[in-house]
Amino acid sequence: MKNFVKLFAVLCVSLFLVLFSCNQNKSADSPETILKGQATVFVDETITPIVEDQVAVFESEYQAKIKLQSQSEAETVVSLVNAKGGIAILARDLTADELKIFKQRKISPKVTPFATDAIAFVVNRNSKDTLVALQDVISFMKGQEVAGIKGLVFDNLNSSTVRYLRELAGLKDIPQKGIFSFKTNDEVIKHVSDNDGLIGVVGVNWLSQPKPAMKQFIDNLVTLRVKGLKGNGYYLPSQNDIAEKKYPLARDLYIINCQGYSGLGMGFASFVGGDIGQRIVLKSGLLPIRIPTRKFTITNNQNDDK
Repeated sequence: MKNFVKLFAVLCVSLFLVLFSCNQNKSADSPETILKGQATVFVDETITPIVEDQVAVFESEYQAKIKLQSQSEAETVVSLVNAKGGIAILARDLTADELKIFKQRKISPKVTPFATDAIAFVVNRNSKDTLVALQDVISFMKGQEVAGIKGLVFDNLNSSTVRYLRELAGLKDIPQKGIFSFKTNDEVIKHVSDNDGLIGVVGVNWLSQPKPAMKQFIDNLVTLRVKGLKGNGYYLPSQNDIAEKKYPLARDLYIINCQGYSGLGMGFASFVGGDIGQRIVLKSGLLPIRIPTRKFTITNNQNDDK
């Protein structure tokens, strides 16, 4: 009888361990859903700060873990294509050729615009200039000498800021003279902060939401007012000027989901495009695609009639 009891106890323990192990394996191998699981998001480095804010809140609300991979625009697109079904955040939509690649894989990318960003021109605080004409910047990029511009400093020759201005100027290649490039927007900010006579070209979000270590460098910069190719007004990359379509270097931001299934890409895009995500955009200094509504509570105060 005792042997039977011992054998029964051993069998119960063994069964429990098997069930526990199966449950653990099932948990570890549980499929990704729109609000749970892990995913990698490739992001254009020029818009990294706003994406980091969105991811931090999203992860705090749901059982999700998003790994951000910050790169130049060109590298981000390559990573998205090589992932054969990933998630990317860009300052442009996919091109026809890029769409063709995913259609060949029978994947229909889901594109969600979520904010309007801007490219900002910054100079050292010692500079006497606070205004710049976009036509002068274009002329300088074409190799012409322009009074007041000694050089343009970009984050990366493969970045979205370079591509944007290159297309605006109608150039296939960027001239070597007077053009400087680094790796990140932070490096551009530091270099321009320490050197007079240069114009830094950065994503405005790096100025509106600086890291603590960067504040001293940003405090030594002035954001230039820009005159567009049409009109005579000079405008800042502020929410108001962007909303009124006055600032000439505004650009829309997109979440591009090429997962091809109902995964975190879908959930994250819905979150960023929803009320909470749009409030995060508004607080960051960028312009939301949809302005979040404000709720007012009207109460009857007994003192109103007095």
